[in-house]
Amino acid sequence: MKTTPRPPGDRHPALARSLRAGQQALRTLAEDLGTPTGSGAPLFGQVQNRWLRLLPYVIAFTFVASLLPSSVSILTHDYGLGGGPAGALATAQTVPLLLAVTRPLQAWWVIFAADVVGGIVLAAVPEAGGIWPWPPTVIIGYLALMLALSLRERRRTLIAVWGATGAVSVLFELARPDRSDGTWVLLFVLSGLVLLVGGALRERGAAQRKLIEQENISEAERAMRTLLEERTRIARELHDVVAHHMSVITVQADSAPYRISGIPEAAQEEFSTIAATARESLAEMRRLLGVLRSEETERYGGPEKAPQPGLAQLPKLVEGTVRAGVPVELAMPDEPVALASAVDLSAYRIVQEALANVVRHAPGAPTRVSVTADGGGGRLTVLVVNSAPPRAAAPLEPSGTGHGLVGMRERVRLVDGTLDTGPLPDGGFRVAAQLPITAKDHNPA
Repeated sequence: MKTTPRPPGDRHPALARSLRAGQQALRTLAEDLGTPTGSGAPLFGQVQNRWLRLLPYVIAFTFVASLLPSSVSILTHDYGLGGGPAGALATAQTVPLLLAVTRPLQAWWVIFAADVVGGIVLAAVPEAGGIWPWPPTVIIGYLALMLALSLRERRRTLIAVWGATGAVSVLFELARPDRSDGTWVLLFVLSGLVLLVGGALRERGAAQRKLIEQENISEAERAMRTLLEERTRIARELHDVVAHHMSVITVQADSAPYRISGIPEAAQEEFSTIAATARESLAEMRRLLGVLRSEETERYGGPEKAPQPGLAQLPKLVEGTVRAGVPVELAMPDEPVALASAVDLSAYRIVQEALANVVRHAPGAPTRVSVTADGGGGRLTVLVVNSAPPRAAAPLEPSGTGHGLVGMRERVRLVDGTLDTGPLPDGGFRVAAQLPITAKDHNPA
């Protein structure tokens, strides 16, 4: 009976798997050593300080200026090379350090190849003296290159570089054990330490940059959330104002046929349609308010029952602030000013939030609240100015949350007004708002 011989791979499956694993490892090693991580930007290129950005170039130039003549001198005197070969070899081993500032992996390829060629050349020189296979200048330049490489490349690339360095060193030791004096172990250990420390510094810097980016994103999200919360609160407050107007329209439309005699039947139907539409709009607004109302409002007592305040309630607000320990002076127009409901509410809330900021950040500071109306210009001016707080008074919220100023800006923007806020030279703070006496049709972007 004739048997078919099996392929060699079938007779030794473990050996075949090992060969495949070795080929895959070599392929991965070649990819890591041939694919730079960075885009060619110089080391410290993102630093704002100009002198720090120039520091890598200065260091690289210093190494080249010191190692190049030293290498030529050592190769000619200690190893017996001629001037031409020594100069070419020293140039290839040191000048690429300038490239390491922007492309350290490419510089490593050049310097590593030059160092290997140098080791082969020095091994072939019959009367060469000095340490072998790595002269002192080669060790110093290679460690400087490892530092630049570790600050740019990823961990796998650094491991591949370190492995290639150790592999070549071991091959030199096996080829000429009589010439080797252990410097290959020194270079292998020191390069590993430099790569480890540099890689740790690079990863730490990358982690810090990501943390700063996340903090910036969180700060932006926090500011946006604050803005949306203020807009939602303003919308809930304005619901009562709009609901009042819609209720008035409904009552007027329903009662028109009874208040006015001789209305045609078609006009009565039109009034009925207007009343029905107003009631439907009011119901939709109540549904919208239910969406905008926060969970805290629903949990603690439901919607507010009190009417929305206006300038008429400012004396009561100031009285409560005085009881909180803040001396406040109030100046109001002599005659009542007929304001649109949204303007009246916005003016009251601006004063309320300004006084709340004084209580939180400058307790005990003398404060003046002034409300003036320019009938000719159609503008209402709201001014809240506080002096510097007493030295003994500590602010309740030194940093602040920014909700008050955000709410003021949104209320002023709602009625197409202007707002000016900022610190005063004496340590106080000023809030000045100008609002139109009659609110315009405004759709803020």
